[in-house]
Amino acid sequence: MKNKVVIFGVLDTAELAHWYLENDSAYEVIAFTVNQSYLNETSFKGLPVVAFERLEETYPPADFLLFAPMTGVKMNTVRKKIYEEGKCKGYEFISYVSSKATVCQNKIGENCFILEDNTLQPFTEIGNNVVMWSGNHIGHHGKIEDHVFFTSHVVLSGHCHVKERAWFGVNATIRDYITVGEGCLIAMGAVVTKSTEDDGFYMGSPAKKQEKKAMEVY
Repeated sequence: MKNKVVIFGVLDTAELAHWYLENDSAYEVIAFTVNQSYLNETSFKGLPVVAFERLEETYPPADFLLFAPMTGVKMNTVRKKIYEEGKCKGYEFISYVSSKATVCQNKIGENCFILEDNTLQPFTEIGNNVVMWSGNHIGHHGKIEDHVFFTSHVVLSGHCHVKERAWFGVNATIRDYITVGEGCLIAMGAVVTKSTEDDGFYMGSPAKKQEKKAMEVY
């Protein structure tokens, strides 16, 4: 079984991923990778940094795994692009689920980064390339699609459907049976009581759609 991992990135999130994998997983981090245009250093955390465009020449997908735990900048479109490019190269992505998270035999996709104190209740499915920062509550019988980003202390109630590329700010609360639209931004502290539109920006309590689109905000 392969356990050697290359992490995409050399900024804070990559450094955190390195710490979590080294201290709370059976994986061994052996290198980092970034796009050629960002290749300013040849080492990070004492490990080599190589160009993503030529990654397979040094770390072929038959022998190495990939992990790209990136931020949700530009409404998760950058994370989605890197994930899809890695798949095109033939890489299998790992997921990291903290040993301090509560999971209930949930179906969890690849390239997910689920940190400590997350609670995933039974019968909720998590797609690919999903980030859950610390302390979120993910209610039962829900579905979270690919490329979604949760910050911290988000409450997602039962039977919710979160569509691709949605982004949740700190302390957002979403009532049960809500659908959160594709590419939708739920602001910090928002209380969502009705389903939201695709690419919408919602804030307030109760949350209301703002004039700006999500992509114009984040």
